[in-house]
Amino acid sequence: MTTTQTDIKTLFEAGAHFGYARSRRHPTATVFIYGTKDRMDIFDLEGTHKYLETARAFVNSSAGNGKIVLFVGGKHEVVATVKETAQRAGMPYVAGRWIGGTLTNFKNIRKRIGRLQKLTEERESGELEKYTKKERLLIDREIEELLGRFGGLTVMAELPDALFVVDTRHENTAVREANQMGIPVIGLASSDCDFSLIQYPIPANDTSVRSVRLVCEQIANAYLEGKKAQVAKPDALDK
Repeated sequence: MTTTQTDIKTLFEAGAHFGYARSRRHPTATVFIYGTKDRMDIFDLEGTHKYLETARAFVNSSAGNGKIVLFVGGKHEVVATVKETAQRAGMPYVAGRWIGGTLTNFKNIRKRIGRLQKLTEERESGELEKYTKKERLLIDREIEELLGRFGGLTVMAELPDALFVVDTRHENTAVREANQMGIPVIGLASSDCDFSLIQYPIPANDTSVRSVRLVCEQIANAYLEGKKAQVAKPDALDK
């Protein structure tokens, strides 16, 4: 069995081929559909494999050039996987509700992240002991609120070079902000998504935990491989 066949088998076993009901199909998804079974769209996994490899190559190259890929996924069933794989790759993430303006109004978002970092550092250093118990309680609440909103972005000092998005329909605001800012989108997208907004589409099941984990791990691995290759270059430190 060839490597390609093995990878397609892995995608199949993860349920990556299942789309949504044909009635929910976005017109731009048609080219990725192999057929319909019991009124459910079925993805062409040979195509999915090809697009996944293209996305991996882009992420690998991005890592090799020291670029930042922001991982995004706020659906309940994908949050843990998005956060875990982003952290493993050392990349920023939004694993929860996307805050409007995260990209288009990044200057102000960065101020909120700075506030979070400042308060966290002060708490860890004991500087907050000068405040009353009630004041410290209010600061702790503010820290928790900021962590919930921006905790995954503390490592992102400037706009990302690309977004990796799980379910581009659910994360429509993030995708449109990226498009507006000229930031390429790598999107794990099912048959209800608008593929015209995705520069590096991965047409596959974007809800199944196994399918999402498989793709997220592939993207994280591609980044780590590219980063490792960059470090291995003799002239890496001179650039």
